[in-house]
Amino acid sequence: MNALDRVRLRLDRIHAAVGQIDRSFLDTPALPCAPLGRALGCSMTLKVETLNPVRSFKGRGAETVAALAGEQGVSRMVCASAGNLGQALAYSGSRRGLGVTVVAATTANPLKLDRIAALGADVRLEGEDIEDARLLAGQIAEADGAYLVEDSLDLATCEGAATIGLELVRDDPALDVVLVALGGGAMASGVAYVLRALAEHVEVIGVQPVGAPAMAQSWRRGTVVETDRIETIADGVAGRCPIPEVLDDLLVVLDDVALVGEDSIKAGMRALYEHAGLVVEPSAALGIAAVLEQPERFAGRRVATILCGSNVGPDDFARWVLEPAARLGR
Repeated sequence: MNALDRVRLRLDRIHAAVGQIDRSFLDTPALPCAPLGRALGCSMTLKVETLNPVRSFKGRGAETVAALAGEQGVSRMVCASAGNLGQALAYSGSRRGLGVTVVAATTANPLKLDRIAALGADVRLEGEDIEDARLLAGQIAEADGAYLVEDSLDLATCEGAATIGLELVRDDPALDVVLVALGGGAMASGVAYVLRALAEHVEVIGVQPVGAPAMAQSWRRGTVVETDRIETIADGVAGRCPIPEVLDDLLVVLDDVALVGEDSIKAGMRALYEHAGLVVEPSAALGIAAVLEQPERFAGRRVATILCGSNVGPDDFARWVLEPAARLGR
């Protein structure tokens, strides 16, 4: 049996998802960035997933989920989110006349929460982190009979995100490495599955913060490892309790997982701003952080990384990127 047969995703459904997704989320730029490549010592392509109504890749999966929910006659969807999935689901729900409830932690990014509300979703705050929010989202779905969207566990979120992989293979079949931010695993499993199926020569590496390492530790040990706390600015990939089914997929499709420090994440954001003129949130800089920490691993290779979101507050961006750059005289 082919190893990919053990993975939950399927290529035919991923191709079908393309037709379900709002065009504003598809065919995103894959920009070769020579200045950044020179600074990093490799050829660097940036897959920019921020130029859309919700400023993140999550629109692809949310559109796929919402289309399926609509076909099932669902009237309301509910999810737990650190912010980006909530925005995307709110957008997709409003396009289709579906109500949306988003549960977020009390510590969630205020900018993201404001945008979720502006898109018409009902926002509920619960607990200290995303795991607390997940518990309440499940309770709300059960009590109200709503469609529970569980990011990464819900296959549609993975297969919607996997359409990024279709575009990477189409646009640059000569890639050597793709670096993917790793949180719950929807994007990492989806993109890596497509590359395993269509471009097996490409090395796919998931990147996670040292301060939120649960999925990385789980992948390395081959079994679910839960952690006690989250200590990272990369809120979009910050979780403590990996989903077993997602881990099983990642064990097949990922070649490696790298952990990166907070200083490297900020330096990655700064490099993207200085060399590409792009404002991104911390999760989107994880791939650049990985190259900064292990430049010899990527030297001379053809590398792509997915810039998965740009929902970062001005004050945070100034503190993490602009002020350090000013101190360095740049």
